[in-house]
Amino acid sequence: MHCSSTGPGAGRRIPGQPPGTTAPRYRGRCWVALAAVAIALAASACGSSAAAPAASGQPAAGTVTIDAKSLPRVGTVLVNAAGFALYMFVPDDHRQVTCTSLCAQTWPPVRVRPGAALAAGPGVRQALLGSDADTAGGRVVTYDGWPLYSYTGDVYQGQTTGQGIDLNGGYWYVMRPSGQPLESQPQ
Repeated sequence: MHCSSTGPGAGRRIPGQPPGTTAPRYRGRCWVALAAVAIALAASACGSSAAAPAASGQPAAGTVTIDAKSLPRVGTVLVNAAGFALYMFVPDDHRQVTCTSLCAQTWPPVRVRPGAALAAGPGVRQALLGSDADTAGGRVVTYDGWPLYSYTGDVYQGQTTGQGIDLNGGYWYVMRPSGQPLESQPQ
């Protein structure tokens, strides 16, 4: 599209500019086209940013990292990459995922995508990290054999509102970096 400077108002003097300076006047379609190009350029620049974390708090990339963090009332426990406490479920019996379906909507398991690596953050033992088949499909991160879950009741980083509660068929406890659950009520 060619934008002509022969529209109405072309050649008018621009106030505050030296004498003889005149403004070209572009037709309305040209302004719309120029605005569309500017918006397209801005949108393409925004689209080049890095991938955002997934809802589960894990990076979209190929590594799932489990960290350890000191949290109020419970001390140092395992957390996901977003800083949310990780729990174990007593009925899993230190061997397999039993929290499925509606249970998993309240207690989302920490999932591992095919080909993803498991990484131990500071204070976490790499040798205790593993994964277990999930009956819903895919794999779930385990720590010393216990499948790990987050809790939808924890809405802020550092909360442990699921600690020691009996919900969805059994008790839930935060996990210590030693591989042992904290089987006591928070003070």
